[in-house]
Amino acid sequence: MMKKVDEAAYDALRLRQWQAGRAGGFSRRTFLSLAAAASAGTLLRPEAALAETPGPIVKPLPSELFTTFGSNAEMRWSAMRDQGYLVPVDRFFVRDHTSTPIIDTGTWRLTVDGAGLRGGPVEFSLAELRQLPSEMAITAIECAGNGRSFFTTQQGQSVTGTAWTLGAVGVARWRGVLLSTVLRRAGLARRAVDVMPSGLDPTYVTGGVDLGHVRRPMPVAKALYDVLLAYEMNGEPLLPDHGHPVRLVVPHWIGVSSIKWVGRIEVSDQPLFSPWNTQFYRLFGPGYPDEGQPFDKQVVKSAFELDFGATVLAGRTVRLTGRSWSAGGRIRHVEVSTDGGHHWRRARPTGPDLDGAWQRWELDWKPTVGNHELLARATDVRGNTQPEVARYNTLGYLFDGVVRHPVSAVAG
Repeated sequence: MMKKVDEAAYDALRLRQWQAGRAGGFSRRTFLSLAAAASAGTLLRPEAALAETPGPIVKPLPSELFTTFGSNAEMRWSAMRDQGYLVPVDRFFVRDHTSTPIIDTGTWRLTVDGAGLRGGPVEFSLAELRQLPSEMAITAIECAGNGRSFFTTQQGQSVTGTAWTLGAVGVARWRGVLLSTVLRRAGLARRAVDVMPSGLDPTYVTGGVDLGHVRRPMPVAKALYDVLLAYEMNGEPLLPDHGHPVRLVVPHWIGVSSIKWVGRIEVSDQPLFSPWNTQFYRLFGPGYPDEGQPFDKQVVKSAFELDFGATVLAGRTVRLTGRSWSAGGRIRHVEVSTDGGHHWRRARPTGPDLDGAWQRWELDWKPTVGNHELLARATDVRGNTQPEVARYNTLGYLFDGVVRHPVSAVAG
């Protein structure tokens, strides 16, 4: 088994190489155009733009399952109560940069090309991918901005982008072929350095600059480690909103790395970069460098399977349920407070706790009449614990603070 690759360390190295003119994939002319647009106030970050520009989502979005933000839709946590370990496809969150494309399976091809191959471009049809040895992975995909709204509602800080609560995350059973298998079939050369998948959704335009298709590179070591080219989700072919016919699933890395509707994979013999790890998906703000800080993997979070402002019956036992997760490893324990953080009790873990996925838990509570504030905080096996206050960044990424969840108890 190859060694795990840390995304933040890789990204920091690529930034230094790109600034020194030793990395390709994103021209300096485009970068300067983006900088000019930002100075003029016409540049929108991807999520900020989409929050204001509605785009089509194909699957139904009933209000009891989703909260919608233009072409994004987050899962309502109350819809996950009693749903088992996996998120059903009908309530899995949707995160688009433009809109959902409808792609014909019969004509779709995956092109693998670039100077990091021993020969020329190689194409794979869906049928050919299905003939290769398949693998299954149960893992989470989470938007880097999940929890962003709490920077404002809890911490009084201004951030840009989609105002997700905690529903931009989902765990599913993915099936497909390992990216390593496809790269080796395509003739991966020893000189290969980076791999950059690109989506087939419409190109992204911001500030008058067309940045092309969504794409984000990874080192060959990561591509050969645990990345999946998935064509099934929870035992069924992918739906259009979730990447039909084939998407990447990149365990532990932020959600944008799991490119949907993948149509091309560039294998390069030099370092690669893209707008999605220069201008976007970096940490900016007080205490961060001007060029932004590379992302680490996702942080620790917890969510109750209950709507905000829900009403429960006083004097009767209420079984609180929820889930906690961390890209740092499995969850060691979860503590729950039903009185705004004055007292804490250990929640009971239920079911499996898979690496890269989450832990379900429960706790019984007999509320009195009135308003209450529920809190849940998790600690993973590496000792990472949710703080009371998340570290601020202007784009609202990686919120890991303990979320204050209001409920009311009324007489039965």
